[in-house]
Amino acid sequence: MNKNYFLILLVALAFFTTQHGVGQNNANGNVMEQNIDALSIYPNPVTNGKVFVYISSKDNLTKKIAVFDVLGKQLYTTVLTGKELNISNLGKGVYILKVTENNVSETRKLVVK
Repeated sequence: MNKNYFLILLVALAFFTTQHGVGQNNANGNVMEQNIDALSIYPNPVTNGKVFVYISSKDNLTKKIAVFDVLGKQLYTTVLTGKELNISNLGKGVYILKVTENNVSETRKLVVK
């Protein structure tokens, strides 16, 4: 019976410690959450056969874009110097975009109808 409590405690501890894994550590070891300021992806959902999605942020620096399917398979990566991302090669479905700007990454869902 004590082994069951120990196992449950161990699993609960593992769960709660992984919840703080989002972010980066600063020099003091404290976790800092970082997001891309004013990240915007539009239109979302994409409809009517549009071939471009516009990705902008406050600084509008060069962005690395990685596109994943919902199973986590990376479909392709590209580098954006402007705002237009060509999605003509994506069929209808749900995708995950990982946007990296100035060594800060953020993920967003993209729906293509």
